[in-house]
Amino acid sequence: MIIKSITLTNFRNHKKYHLDLNPDTTLILGSNGWGKTSILEAIYILTRGKSFRATDPDIINRDAMFYRIELSYNNGEVRIATFDRENKTFICYDKKSRRLPKKAKYPVILFQPSDLNLLSGSPSRHRDYFDRIFSELNEDYSSSLLKYEKALKQRNELLKTDLPTESSMFSWNLLLAKYGTAINHYRQNFTTLINQDLNTTYYSIAENSDLVSLQYKTELSDISESKYLKLLEQNLTKDSYLGHTSFGVHRDDFEFLFNQKKADGSASRGETRSIILALKFVEAKIIESKLGEKPIILLDDVFSELDNTRRKFLVNNFKNHQVIITSVEDIK
Repeated sequence: MIIKSITLTNFRNHKKYHLDLNPDTTLILGSNGWGKTSILEAIYILTRGKSFRATDPDIINRDAMFYRIELSYNNGEVRIATFDRENKTFICYDKKSRRLPKKAKYPVILFQPSDLNLLSGSPSRHRDYFDRIFSELNEDYSSSLLKYEKALKQRNELLKTDLPTESSMFSWNLLLAKYGTAINHYRQNFTTLINQDLNTTYYSIAENSDLVSLQYKTELSDISESKYLKLLEQNLTKDSYLGHTSFGVHRDDFEFLFNQKKADGSASRGETRSIILALKFVEAKIIESKLGEKPIILLDDVFSELDNTRRKFLVNNFKNHQVIITSVEDIK
């Protein structure tokens, strides 16, 4: 799927904006604050169904009552998203819906400057990052994660009451055990899949003998649903005292290892950049292999953080994809 053009109305600081896109690489130049990232955000909304950085009320131009995005594709399709401060509507295949239809979603690799700090981020940030990737690869993962988060919220609210009991917790414990074990299983499998190519890809960038891997850190390795449920029940007194659920996949973490040590603190800034670049290439390869489609590549102002060698490597390795780049300077 190749995007031909995008038109924005009242989208952030773009009251009216149109851009024709190239089928290979498009460079969007502009100073900081001009609204370059907003263009990528709009594309993301109409390919993935939601923004990667804000809720809809925050996106509307402050002087307007609605926003509108229109994407035209090379095959003649047109898709539209609107939000009128109350309702969000997608128009795809000449039909209206409140959510982007599953068949209208298209894989995207998003590269932001903040990704270069992923190694030093918090566990919640690591989970958010990989949850987004895994959800794109597998709809069941996305569904299990959503249901787990809803059940976790309900259980935590009950824990804040005066007298939470095993019986009042039972239904939420069952849901957490069911979806928690599923999430754990998917995360282990996807981590293994990433590690199959991560070190080889890193070597192709850095051209040295360093070893790079991704470690999935969890208390639940190979845990069964019944064991998960039992541990939740055993932790009731502790959780009631704390006012939140202290055990589960919502406490998992992902950690990069560099020469078998934690990469945060042992890898240099240049090595860190190469690790993240390698991860992005592996993401694209896995998505194409699993979904049978070449993802659209959105690169948001990352070239200022990369030296010329890594810039060229990034562009060359994504040359067979549609790539949309934002930058404050021309890319030589």
